Amino acid sequence: MFLGYIFRKLSFLGNQYALYRRTTGPYDRRSMEGAAKKLDKSLEKNLACLKGMFSDSCDLKIHPLELGPDRWPAAILFIEGMADNNKITEGVLRPMNEWRPEGTLAAGQRLIEELAKKVLCAGSIKPLSSPEEIVLECLSGNTVVLAEGCTSGLIVGTKGWEKRSVSEPQAETVIRGPREGFTENICNNTALIRRKIKSGKLHAESLTVGRRTQTDVRLMYLDDVASRQVVDEVKKRLSRLDVDAVLESGYIEEYIEDAPFSPFSTVGYSEKPDVIAAQILEGRVAILVDGTPFVLTAPMLFIESFQTTEDYYSRPLYASLVRMLRFAGYLITVFAPALYIALTSFHQEFIPTNLLFSIANAREGTPFPVLLETMGMVFAFEILREAGIRLPRPVGQAISIVGALIMGDAAVSAGLVGAPVVITVAITAVASFLVPAQNDAGSVLRIIMMILAAFTGWYGISMGFLAALIHLGSLSSFGVPYFDGLAWTRDQEDTIVRLPLWFMIRRPKAIPETNQIRGRFFIPSFRPHEALDEDEEDADERRGEGT
Repeated sequence: MFLGYIFRKLSFLGNQYALYRRTTGPYDRRSMEGAAKKLDKSLEKNLACLKGMFSDSCDLKIHPLELGPDRWPAAILFIEGMADNNKITEGVLRPMNEWRPEGTLAAGQRLIEELAKKVLCAGSIKPLSSPEEIVLECLSGNTVVLAEGCTSGLIVGTKGWEKRSVSEPQAETVIRGPREGFTENICNNTALIRRKIKSGKLHAESLTVGRRTQTDVRLMYLDDVASRQVVDEVKKRLSRLDVDAVLESGYIEEYIEDAPFSPFSTVGYSEKPDVIAAQILEGRVAILVDGTPFVLTAPMLFIESFQTTEDYYSRPLYASLVRMLRFAGYLITVFAPALYIALTSFHQEFIPTNLLFSIANAREGTPFPVLLETMGMVFAFEILREAGIRLPRPVGQAISIVGALIMGDAAVSAGLVGAPVVITVAITAVASFLVPAQNDAGSVLRIIMMILAAFTGWYGISMGFLAALIHLGSLSSFGVPYFDGLAWTRDQEDTIVRLPLWFMIRRPKAIPETNQIRGRFFIPSFRPHEALDEDEEDADERRGEGT
């Protein structure tokens, strides 16, 4: 009986999957019923077929034309708002209306070839005979040219929808460095990276993801630096995607990451072209998604979260100091509330006597245990932070600043929490802003450490810290160990400290497959005239070797 029940359930699931495969695919097959595989010679039939595939949408514009003295029937199709009207007028309509062919008008494929070579004025013109591909091109902003007696149409590049101009990114502000950021247009983003890396080895590859959205995705990497295994793995994971929609790069990130249940992200992202260019130069693969300014990079290392572009635009000593400050801030944001709970609940002997009396006086009369007290303040901060992000900027800043001051003072005055808890949570909140890339993982680890500290004190914190280290050590990103760079290797030159640029002549050890050297080692001279003499001697030696 039990086996019969299992068999019926498996049969039901199999039937449902078969129905799903029949009714879905690169296009919704139910909406494509009756669609021809190739265009017909009849212009009227082709227009009727395309109208049906667009479900007679009001934004599909069809402009009929008559070519030459023979008044040969033709038509152009485009989506209103997706195509540039000036490009359509100057590159398609005007040349076709003014075309005066010599002799009798050619028909069939010859007419299409003549229009493409002699009449239409556009940077991109290609013939297509599949109605499904023509629909895709229309939805991408291009214009379709059809003619009577022709079994193929011409796709003219007329993309021209409204787009945001290049501006300074809001999520990654800098004091020194480029202030340009990616936009929602994938072509602009590709060009911004090309401006940074003017190399013929910078390879760009186009993909389409999403059954209904048909989102453009591009991979960019240095062909002679990036690991072939990593590139193939990225393509393999993207090719497995079978979803309706990809609206932002976060969709891609969740589908291709190595550890979906880990609080740590194994795919990097940025909205600054100089950051992505630096990642590509180290051997990583950039994943650009149309419709979002955030570009993904793979593989990702844990150490990347503590590195910023300004580290390489500043003096190395100051950059190293700031980077160590980020590591300290990350430890504070994860362990500070847990340490407060452990010290006040289990290990009072580690607190100086005067400070212990102050904490005891501050907590006198508070109705909640230290865990609930601290957890409540942490949750209150998270609520204020989320409200400050989601509300309009002027209102959000007022809510986050004034709300925190008023709520903290009111909670202490009412005796709900003690002042030491407010100070601890405030320091934790400020420290969390030093490493925004690890903010999500830090919030999760902070709560786990607080719970462990409330039950077992310092022992629980130690066990949680060791478990986090073991978990980080087991992670990998596209075959590269996630903790690589923190091991005792030559990569230490750019981890906790940042050595001078002229010293870092090699790329990260685990990322590129070949071409590890990225520069020539030399020590800048303290005496400019000596450096000039050395350069002249090197030049003479090279000339002598060349002869």
